[in-house]
Amino acid sequence: MPSTSMIKDDADGIVLQATRNNAQWCDAVCRAHGLDSVLGDDVWASPRRTPPYYPDAVTLAPTASEASVLARIDTGNPGSSVKDSFSRLDLAPAGFEILFDAQWIHRPANTSTGTPAAAASATPLEWRRITSAIGLADWETAWGGAESTGLFRPALLTEEIAFLAALDASGHIVAGAAANRTGDVVGLSNVFATDGIPADLAWRGSLALIATLWPGQAVVGYESGADLHTAIRHGFRPVGPLRIWLQTS
Repeated sequence: MPSTSMIKDDADGIVLQATRNNAQWCDAVCRAHGLDSVLGDDVWASPRRTPPYYPDAVTLAPTASEASVLARIDTGNPGSSVKDSFSRLDLAPAGFEILFDAQWIHRPANTSTGTPAAAASATPLEWRRITSAIGLADWETAWGGAESTGLFRPALLTEEIAFLAALDASGHIVAGAAANRTGDVVGLSNVFATDGIPADLAWRGSLALIATLWPGQAVVGYESGADLHTAIRHGFRPVGPLRIWLQTS
């Protein structure tokens, strides 16, 4: 039976993989918008304000300090945000407030996708990978519930990034997710289901397609609240806390 210290070391290693995977996803989104973000040893950061929903910095090591993070981002006006990957920073003195807390999650390679009861009676859907700019705009419209604003740009349609979509019988995207592979893990984010589609179906379908695209890869990400409970139903386990800070003054 593994010792407590071995389990902790394993979780710590997974968190480091998950944070770097997430930072590389943020980096790809920012670079698609023409931002020169920098991926360092302890912090990923963009010196210019990032697109909506994306942090200005992500800590990559538990030793990253408040000063090292703040020195790399634009704090001239409220609105910047920091993903405190280890929940260790205190950014309140710099005018930040806690936006929310979450958990890094990990799903071991070759975990069965299963069929949770909540998704068993759902309408069958066709899952596919988005491969065109038009398809990506349609995916963003379904994800956001409104017309695409170009947040996710065609430059993101690469070998290591996949936008996953579930189509109903009429060809409309009704569920989906984004995935990015870095090293030995695949990051799963932006999981969504439109009205009438169970969240479990979105998770199950996304994970099944990831297993087809990148066989034998562990899957990581972060979630909170109901989405965290859904992820756990699909074979994920929480491996460490993170915190999102937002500059309000």
